[in-house]
Amino acid sequence: MVEKDYDLLLDQLLQEEHELQFTQFTNKMAFDIGTRIVHKAEADGKSILVDIERNGQRLFHVAMEGKSLNNAQWVTRKNNVVRQFGHSSYYIANLLKSKKTTMMEWAFLDPNEYAAVGGAFPILVRQVGIIGTVTVSGLPQEEDHRLVTTVLKEFVS
Repeated sequence: MVEKDYDLLLDQLLQEEHELQFTQFTNKMAFDIGTRIVHKAEADGKSILVDIERNGQRLFHVAMEGKSLNNAQWVTRKNNVVRQFGHSSYYIANLLKSKKTTMMEWAFLDPNEYAAVGGAFPILVRQVGIIGTVTVSGLPQEEDHRLVTTVLKEFVS
């Protein structure tokens, strides 16, 4: 079995966070991004839950057929990771794997409240910082993350 090059992956994920920053983030942008994520998932034959929040306010939330309260709970736990550490939940997931540790061992955080798995990405505004999250639940963690970042790349100016 080939071991992941975590240093390279972590650098790539940090670069992604640096590149995917907005000059502003409006309610209309949240709607357009959320709608695009849903349409992309539909086109790929996938079922997801997508959630976009800014400063604690939910701006967009859609659960496609087959998604449940369980997916909404995963969104909350992933978002908690972004708020706590200021990085995507996929970055933190891979950071923990690289250190061969868990959320509880590394940060003394309850895994029932903090899910270090991919799918939550920080909404970053240049000269401001993190103002919210775009989160997908329902696919394998790397796919959740890639769905979010692929769509964000279409909207970043």
